[in-house]
Amino acid sequence: MGKLKRNSKQRKVNIMKYAYPIDYSWSTEEIIDVIKFYEGVEQAYEQGIEREQFMNLYRRFKQIVPSKAEERKLCDEFEKVSGYSSYQTVKKGKELSNGEIVKM
Repeated sequence: MGKLKRNSKQRKVNIMKYAYPIDYSWSTEEIIDVIKFYEGVEQAYEQGIEREQFMNLYRRFKQIVPSKAEERKLCDEFEKVSGYSSYQTVKKGKELSNGEIVKM
């Protein structure tokens, strides 16, 4: 059998091998929106994300998780499984201006 040639335009796909921390009492829409926030944090670490886009994801996350204690618990769990700090990403997003890129 011959080897497959890798096209120079192909990119390595980073497939996450962990479960996102969620609360099963949330609605399906809320679960999806919280996962989108986690994906935004991942994007900030892997390639960068526009500040406005990231902060919109965070604002929606805070509508679902208004408690600081619950936010800390979920973000700590996410950092343990992913290695990505939601806290540091949000902090950087708050420091930047619209039009800038959040890149960790």
